[in-house]
Amino acid sequence: MQKHRYALALSSMLVAASATAQVTPPPAGGQAPPPAPPTAPPPTPAPTQAVPYGAGMKVNISPDGSKYLRFISWHQVYTRYTENNSGTLRAPGKPQHGQVDFGLRRSRLVILAQLNPRFLLYTHLGINNQNAVSGGAPGEATGPGKKPQFFIHEAVTEYKVNKYLSLGAGLHYYNGISRLSSASTVNILPMDLPLTNFPTIDALDQFARWMGVYAKGRIDKFDYRVSVSDPFLTNVSGTPLTLGATAGTTNTGTNIAQFNPQDTKHVYQGYFSYNFFEPEANVLPYQVGTYLGTKKVLSVGAGFMYNKDGTYSRPTSSAVTVPLATGADPFVAVATQKHDIKLFGVDAFYDVPLNKDAGTALTLYGVYYNFDFGPNYVRYIGAENPGYGSAIPASVNPSGNLLRGNAIPTAGTGSSEYVQVGFLLPKNTLGPKALVQPYVTYLRGSYEGLRQSNGDRQTAKTVDAGVNLLLDGHNAKVTLNYRSRPDFTNVNDVNYRPEITLQTQVYL
Repeated sequence: MQKHRYALALSSMLVAASATAQVTPPPAGGQAPPPAPPTAPPPTPAPTQAVPYGAGMKVNISPDGSKYLRFISWHQVYTRYTENNSGTLRAPGKPQHGQVDFGLRRSRLVILAQLNPRFLLYTHLGINNQNAVSGGAPGEATGPGKKPQFFIHEAVTEYKVNKYLSLGAGLHYYNGISRLSSASTVNILPMDLPLTNFPTIDALDQFARWMGVYAKGRIDKFDYRVSVSDPFLTNVSGTPLTLGATAGTTNTGTNIAQFNPQDTKHVYQGYFSYNFFEPEANVLPYQVGTYLGTKKVLSVGAGFMYNKDGTYSRPTSSAVTVPLATGADPFVAVATQKHDIKLFGVDAFYDVPLNKDAGTALTLYGVYYNFDFGPNYVRYIGAENPGYGSAIPASVNPSGNLLRGNAIPTAGTGSSEYVQVGFLLPKNTLGPKALVQPYVTYLRGSYEGLRQSNGDRQTAKTVDAGVNLLLDGHNAKVTLNYRSRPDFTNVNDVNYRPEITLQTQVYL
């Protein structure tokens, strides 16, 4: 107990000594020191500037970032006025001249993974072209626009052999024909693609994707991509009898080629380009449409697609008695002609900053296509079509194409040309936070299946003019587009219908 009292006394002495040592003695003269000036509060930190997403939201798995997961997602939403093609039905039994509608042009998600510098895996999921009329799940009884099929666009594994060659396999997007045939949809110059760049979309392919293998690479300034794929079965309900028209007991050939339901031959594709200035990224297949002045690119390319016996037809001299004998196989009983699908393209892309201080830039693109699908083949497509049906009789539309809504001839045996011009205005045109980029495009198709009564070809011309308002580059963009498109309900009297579309895009 006594030891504890000694310890407490010693501790008290040490505390007192410490307190005495910290007391400042009064100055000479006995006056107190002036009070210390008040301390200013720490400055409020400036808000952190947003970091551009660049190639997507990246999650590093290794400290150096060589192993990673990357997520890329985007939505493109339409608000649109369309003057419909003649005979369009908006609902069963309800013809409609035009309407304002709303739709989801694209909703996509890409998951990219690299766990080894030589191996790459990516998956691309999404939906397309959904509105209240079209784009829904097949057979959905509650409405044709509801519950769209969320499907795989791409599923690819890739191995890098060396710096000049990478090999891949799966459901891929390494198309031939042209630069636009593997275009990225998030950084294109106009609001949308012409669809002539996808001449077999959802016929031989799965939304411009193929099941097969590919090789890609770069040697100095020369880029290449080649692929071998299986054609998806198409036109499976067609027979040689559907290649003709029936009158009484006679079925006579129309001399119009259709996709061959017995097509099992491989599809070969390739695209080759030479870039004179700065190189472009080639990790993924997507080709950039406009760099907004961040890169100087001049790329000249050419490509092809080939599929043996991809279509078939019957000449007008072919006549058979119908119905066929019981149990007869129409593919044996009715003679047909097979045609190789041969598609070619040559193009040039020029994207250059004009004045870096002002931020101006120029984008130019042009492509020439030469397509051979067999005699008189023409295909019509209407993106996010607002029409429910067509009242056009078969006598006017023997090819069976649906001319409803906003459908136009996008591909066929013959040739087409497409050009784009865009100009990025000075960066302070609308203040410091937005960029403005007006553009114009022109598509011209000359197909042997589009002929007037006198035998002359009727060309299909489509003009788009619009402006991009880039709030955060392509990551946040609003586009206003005007389109003048041909209505081929009557090939002898083609009318041009207007469309006005406001698209909003967010891409992260």
